[in-house]
Amino acid sequence: MFQTTRRRLALWYTTVTAVVLLVFASGVYWYVRTTLVERVDDTLNHVVEIVQRSLVIEPGGAVGDRVLTAIGMVEPPMRVNIEASFRDSAPTNEDDHIDLEWFSPTGKLLWSTLSEPLDLAIKVNPSGETVHVSDQQVVRQVTERVVAGNQILGYLRVSHPWFEVTKPSRQLLQDLSLGISLMVAAVATVGWLLSGIAIAPVRDSYHQLKQFTADASHELRNPIAVIQTNVQVALAELDTDEEAQQQHLHVIERLTRRLGRLVDDLLFLARQEGGLAPLKEEPVDLPLLLADVIEEQSAIADNKAISLTCQACENVLLALVDDPGTATAQATWTVLGDADQLTRLFTNLISNSLQYTPDHGDVVVSFAEGRLQSLPAIQIKVKDNGMGIAKEALPHVFDRFYRADPARQRSAATGSGLGLAIAKVIVENHHGDIHLQSTPNQGTEVTVVLPVKPELLL
Repeated sequence: MFQTTRRRLALWYTTVTAVVLLVFASGVYWYVRTTLVERVDDTLNHVVEIVQRSLVIEPGGAVGDRVLTAIGMVEPPMRVNIEASFRDSAPTNEDDHIDLEWFSPTGKLLWSTLSEPLDLAIKVNPSGETVHVSDQQVVRQVTERVVAGNQILGYLRVSHPWFEVTKPSRQLLQDLSLGISLMVAAVATVGWLLSGIAIAPVRDSYHQLKQFTADASHELRNPIAVIQTNVQVALAELDTDEEAQQQHLHVIERLTRRLGRLVDDLLFLARQEGGLAPLKEEPVDLPLLLADVIEEQSAIADNKAISLTCQACENVLLALVDDPGTATAQATWTVLGDADQLTRLFTNLISNSLQYTPDHGDVVVSFAEGRLQSLPAIQIKVKDNGMGIAKEALPHVFDRFYRADPARQRSAATGSGLGLAIAKVIVENHHGDIHLQSTPNQGTEVTVVLPVKPELLL
């Protein structure tokens, strides 16, 4: 599927580029050809001007003769002295030379540099005209009427070989064709490479979606199977063993609660990624929020005899109680954000630490002033001395449903595998940063950096 999409992207990219190149090449060819034609016409007109200035015009006819012109005036007849005006009439063997023809006022050819006269009628065209003399001969001509006063002395026709235009035009066409072919081949190659780069994130997202679907199915399948089994057993033991029925129903209730948490987590992630739940921004007192979270998690810590402390939280709260007017100190530990999301963030982090810390262990929460992209920020750390995480697993700890254990053998009491993924989403929503350091059998430290809004420091 992705190879087909990649080929289509490369084909579209190549096709669009080829069309653009063809349009550009057509414009270049048209411009160059037009320029060549204009240059030939300018040359012909220049020759006409030179020849006209060099014509020897003298009186002609008998003494006393007069010519009645078209406007009713009577003038002495004039003529062009061909011998004096056109001294060299020897034909040349050069293919690119300019040929001259001189015609009488009646259209009779009187003088020519051509070896064979052109069988063409006189047609005055000072702007240039392309004439097909034969199948093999094409010329560009300019024909001017030569007058003296109001008398027509004759017609001057200047011809230039057309291959002066066709030859460079043909060469240009070949060069453009070769250039376009090479360019299209290069674009096709680059398009194939670029389409591969462009489709790589889509392919990764697709594989992640497939993995996410498989993991979600795995997470949901086991509780549902256990629920179904317990329901069947409860139905089979109906009215026979009330205590056994209660035990099965407790299992069903526990698994249903677990499924509910999993669905809530999935729904939270879907809403955040889809932008369906806009972030609420309100001042949040982090020491107070952390104190509430620690109080909620203290029961779990007591059951495992784990020391859960946040000395920095206690110090800030005591300072505020002793001196409620310390607004500056209070603002230092206040961020703009969603209190519910931040509570969920630190609940996930602390509960993870408690879960993977052995009995009689320590979990320490601390915070301090920090910097994030050269701006004021608050740095919160959750550190434990639990089992830790292997080095090769660290890059994947924020992936959904990721487990360092490839067999994915987890008890029903453990979480859904979405805690750190949700934590990362919440931190990103607040434009912060989260990273994790861990050493196997020594412990794990999670650091969250949240920016402080400048207005809170005023």
